[in-house]
Amino acid sequence: MRFAQKYVDSAASIVQQYDGGIPFSAWLKQFFAADKKYGSRDRKIISHLCYCHYRLGNALTGIPVTEKILIALFLCSTVHDAILEALRPDWAGSIAQPVEEKISILNLPPEAPTAIFSWKDSLSEGIDAKQFILSHLIQPDLFLRIRPGKEAMVLRQLQDNQVVFRQVSGTCLALPNASKIDTIVHTDKDVIIQDYSSQRIAEFLQLVKEALPVASGSIKVWDCCAASGGKSILAWDVLQRIQLTVSDVRSSILHNLKERFVRAGIKDYHSFVADVSNQQPATGNRQFDLIICDAPCSGSGTWGRTPEQLLFFTTPKISQYAALQKSIVKNTIHHLAPGGYFLYITCSVFRQENEEVVAFIQEQFPALQLIQQRLLTGYDQKADSMFAALWKAPGHR
Repeated sequence: MRFAQKYVDSAASIVQQYDGGIPFSAWLKQFFAADKKYGSRDRKIISHLCYCHYRLGNALTGIPVTEKILIALFLCSTVHDAILEALRPDWAGSIAQPVEEKISILNLPPEAPTAIFSWKDSLSEGIDAKQFILSHLIQPDLFLRIRPGKEAMVLRQLQDNQVVFRQVSGTCLALPNASKIDTIVHTDKDVIIQDYSSQRIAEFLQLVKEALPVASGSIKVWDCCAASGGKSILAWDVLQRIQLTVSDVRSSILHNLKERFVRAGIKDYHSFVADVSNQQPATGNRQFDLIICDAPCSGSGTWGRTPEQLLFFTTPKISQYAALQKSIVKNTIHHLAPGGYFLYITCSVFRQENEEVVAFIQEQFPALQLIQQRLLTGYDQKADSMFAALWKAPGHR
């Protein structure tokens, strides 16, 4: 019991020191690097307790941190936990019960679950608010997208190495979040680490492919906020050897993207650094058959992976991101070729970043035809939630 309490006390000390200035994973790495007294097992246990704490968001903020950690651990656990067994043995027998039953057992205030996520009234249409909010108590899965032609090999390698996985589709696999696959399959070459909802952007790309049935390599694509390049590689795989241009505001990101493209076998592409939110991009008069705008956003659909945001995100940022997204759209959309497609994507669940940006595009660019918009909910699949909308420019390619 003494060691159990020490773990809880250490986690409480850590969360009281963290101020949200950088991602908690990066901060925690620095913390443990500076204090060598924690062994690998200690770090794993303490980290888990911290993340459980953040999964409760703004709920139960008026109680001692150590008590909140134990309540969070109980709500987030589904199998026997030694710390709960030592410190809260009366809860241990109910560890496998549904979250709603656990909340009843704890006799928590009725408003406690809602307080986990403070922006219920800002959610996009179609989200089951209760299910979405409670999903933050669950660690999302690790998702792999198998690249074309690699399906049989990847499945065989995972099975031969007794890796536990769930096959969501022919090319999408879900694994426990802590799964180690680096020595089993080649990431980027054979599989892409990519969330389930992010993989579903392929459904929009397939619409573009069907509308532009042309020879391989003739579809001109610009990924204007490329970041790590996941959507670019997806477009490459779905549309098949496109003429690819990528840009991002950060040169370091493009450097990392270049290394990733090498592993992915993508050699023929153009890249440049640009802040497309406040300047005309360096594309000259080039026009594109498809512009992918995976816009910077609140990331609120991914907070199951970064639950500290439930505590440190502030409401004014929603409007700030929405304004940024509209600026990016205005500076990039006029590079659409006649008959081209504009694909707007966020990993946000906020209406202001999703449906309201769609309304803005419809108002500012009335000639564009909205082909489809969809909320890609992942909270029922232990995955992220995203939003995407696809437009077609007038004219013919």
